[in-house]
Amino acid sequence: MAETKTRPTNASIEAYLASRASPDQLADCKAIMAMCKRVTRQPPRMWGPSMVGYGSYSYKYDSGHSGEAFLAGFAIRGKELTVYLLADSPTQIKLLGRLGKHRMTKSCLYLKRLSDVDPKVLESLIAGSVAGITRRYPKTAGA
Repeated sequence: MAETKTRPTNASIEAYLASRASPDQLADCKAIMAMCKRVTRQPPRMWGPSMVGYGSYSYKYDSGHSGEAFLAGFAIRGKELTVYLLADSPTQIKLLGRLGKHRMTKSCLYLKRLSDVDPKVLESLIAGSVAGITRRYPKTAGA
């Protein structure tokens, strides 16, 4: 079985942001970082070369695949910011409807700029995602 490549590292978050973020993105990243820290009460860490994550949890799927992932996090992907979250509950889906300009895939929320969305709704989505993960994986979430 393939091993997960995305793991926590000791890489510098500041260096990552300086190398990838435009001035506008940098301000947005700092705001997202504050939201993630408030929600998780965990310090940020680089996960792999390009994701900033907060907290962690261990998972194991019915298929036998297992690994570790961050509770909340984001990345700079070109001109977009990607916020990693689960938004599959009815409450989360309603919040997505109130968020503003975005696109969502299974666990990636894409934003061009934070000013396109309601930051309070975004923080609620992050909180709802962390709560959902903690319910699914109660023994290991939050470390």
